[in-house]
Amino acid sequence: MSLLSKFKNDPLFTKILRSSGSLFSNNTIALGLSVVQGIMATRLLGPAGFGLIGVVMSFASTVNSIFSFRMSELVVRYGGEYLNKQEKEKASALMKAASLTEGIVSLIAFLVVLATANVAETYLAKTPNIAWMFTFFAVNLLANFNTETSTGILQITDRIKLQGTINLIQAMVTTIIIAWAFFFNGSITLVLIAYLIGKSIIGLGLFIAAQIQLHKKLGSGWWRTPLSALTARKEIFRFAFSSNISATIIKLFRESEPIWVVFFLDTTAVGYYRVAYTITHFLAIPAEPLIATTFPEINRLAVEKAWNKLKSFLKKVTAFSFAYNTAIGIGLILFGQWVIRIYSGTDYLDAYPALVALTVGLVFNYTLFWNRPLLLALDLPEFPVYVTLAAGIIKLALSFWLVPMYGVTAAGGLLSFYYIASVGLMVLRGLREIKRLEIRD
Repeated sequence: MSLLSKFKNDPLFTKILRSSGSLFSNNTIALGLSVVQGIMATRLLGPAGFGLIGVVMSFASTVNSIFSFRMSELVVRYGGEYLNKQEKEKASALMKAASLTEGIVSLIAFLVVLATANVAETYLAKTPNIAWMFTFFAVNLLANFNTETSTGILQITDRIKLQGTINLIQAMVTTIIIAWAFFFNGSITLVLIAYLIGKSIIGLGLFIAAQIQLHKKLGSGWWRTPLSALTARKEIFRFAFSSNISATIIKLFRESEPIWVVFFLDTTAVGYYRVAYTITHFLAIPAEPLIATTFPEINRLAVEKAWNKLKSFLKKVTAFSFAYNTAIGIGLILFGQWVIRIYSGTDYLDAYPALVALTVGLVFNYTLFWNRPLLLALDLPEFPVYVTLAAGIIKLALSFWLVPMYGVTAAGGLLSFYYIASVGLMVLRGLREIKRLEIRD
């Protein structure tokens, strides 16, 4: 049997492709619109203004992640198991607990941003009279009070494609507002409003879509289920706490790059880095639908102890992701300067070395995108914490030495190091655990 036939004749793999395909198609259109947004925003604001917007947006999401429990992973891990076993009362209690916790966390994060806006203005933005921007954009944290829980619900109910539809709607609205600002000489405030509205559409849209699915799966009165119906509270708390620590570490060392770049350099450097980061994240467009659709399947196979099927599944999704990630990565390296010219103009060509450095790490990361979901499914939530913390500390320590000296290129190279080191170790640990469980079972 040919390799292509093995892929085509695998019902699980074809199911994943079908599920992710719908999400991918909507995300592709949304990507096109985000490219248009970027073209207009970079030219309208210039490197310093575009960098400032990035710092404001990143600050709010970073604060939120410090408190976040990554409820989508908790819902998939335990909610998926409960639904597979038809334990609807436990599933209802879990959804209720996750929703309440995430809502409280979102409110706390908003209040923290409100209290620290002046500090962020002085030490991060380094621009006077813009503290209000941090508070204003943080309103999206309130609109996204249930986003993580809702995403997990859509994953375990096989309705994740709705996320793509909602993402497309927000991209259209955001693009229209930014286009208005671009053609009618709008201000940075109008661009910030556009991004705030887009974020709010995602949060509220996902919440409504998830509630519809819960009513279908669990009944209209699911939210009345008492929290006492959860019997594995200690185990669930351990998972949630580990996810919180892991999410915080990931956000601080991996997804808060604008914050660190502006700390070491300035908002102009952030503008260059954002362009490089945005372009290289074209790699995420096909990867994110696969991540969203594979985690529930990995979790299901682990619950069923179907180790051979799990290994086969991982091999196929890795081969598939390696093929397209490598092709996109080579394209970005070869034509990166040309892409930068089209995307943001010649003022941003200094972003190219950082683009090359980031591409290497992101290709590795998105090829082995299943690294953390596998460990979560195998009840090893603490291991990613240890690995990401160790890699992050090394990355940050080197940043104090290298980034002031070599600028955004060093920042991109260090992030690639972080991806390769942390992802590589997590993959090795996950595969070793599967082998151990095979022998035991």
